[in-house]
Amino acid sequence: MKIIIDNKIPYIKGALEPFAEVIYLPGNLTTRAVVKDADALVTRTRTLCNREILEGSKVKFIATATIGFDHIDTDYCKTAGIEWTNAPGCNAESVNQYIASALCSYSRWKGFALRGKTIGVVGVGQVGSRVAKTCEILGMKVLLNDPPRERKEGSSGFVSLQEIQNQADIITFHVPLNMEGIDRTYHMASETFLQGLKKNALIINTCRGEVFESYAVYNAKRSGVLSGLIIDCWENEPDLDLNLLEVADYGTSHIAGYSKDGKANGTKTSVRAISRFFGLGIDAWEPPGIEPPANPLIKMDGDGKNEDLIMSAAILSTYAIENDDRALRDNPHLFEQIRGDYPVRREFGSYSIRAANVEAGVMQKLKALGFQNLESAG
Repeated sequence: MKIIIDNKIPYIKGALEPFAEVIYLPGNLTTRAVVKDADALVTRTRTLCNREILEGSKVKFIATATIGFDHIDTDYCKTAGIEWTNAPGCNAESVNQYIASALCSYSRWKGFALRGKTIGVVGVGQVGSRVAKTCEILGMKVLLNDPPRERKEGSSGFVSLQEIQNQADIITFHVPLNMEGIDRTYHMASETFLQGLKKNALIINTCRGEVFESYAVYNAKRSGVLSGLIIDCWENEPDLDLNLLEVADYGTSHIAGYSKDGKANGTKTSVRAISRFFGLGIDAWEPPGIEPPANPLIKMDGDGKNEDLIMSAAILSTYAIENDDRALRDNPHLFEQIRGDYPVRREFGSYSIRAANVEAGVMQKLKALGFQNLESAG
């Protein structure tokens, strides 16, 4: 058996070698000639798994170590008898951490409180649900928009996109990329949508670059229709629009989901799926050697600080979006290299908190965010 694996997928080396010839390649070098005699692919979003590279190959199974799977031509795979799987929710907590940090950093920079602000969460799946919960913990009013879920579950708890346009101070997008149909998300943030905003909102894209109509978003930010702009996913990446980067308050290189935890989860899902499909017997495989955070213990003194400052300090102790913004802004032409060489980032659950002068209620909220081993020193 022969398996082609994207060489940027971490923790996977050694997992499948006992069962197959394993070849590691950059995603853009996974070509028709390479996959012709392969039985399986383990991939990321950079490899288009379509008729062009799959036709005539021996490929029987594709595992993508990502939530998104729009790089897989699922219709072609069905006709060709190729099974596939993605890793739903693998990096959802990583994106949640990114959003929490981005909001805390932005509010500190601009000098306003998140508490009491209204945030519209567009797309309430694995990621959007976590973001909504975090924003509620931070004292924000949360509006949820998810037409597919609303049709399935009923309208209770969901609002229209127009209501979000009317009420939201902040709008964050967590939708899949749908090019057409009733749930089309391609260029969802269009000129029409942006001009319909009733407030000078901050908008955030951590899902797919094509959800934003780049030129319309650029014009809206430059003209003051938008008060803020945070972008992690870009149209046509890695060839991002430099003018859009210039007007963005924070711009990062599609790394919102790049915590070590999220990557490990994606790898685990893929290896286990390969094992089940081919009967390899490693269905409970766990990724080895996940790097710990540099400073896993957060020491806090809440004396003289309100709840919002304490929560923000804890969140920002785990991740500072400014570093990733600076890395991309200094070298936008190195977009792929920045992603490939991304440093260690661990999620809230990898951190312990030792806190003095912090009320029990605030400690409970920190625990609800995902922090572990909370110790109160007074």
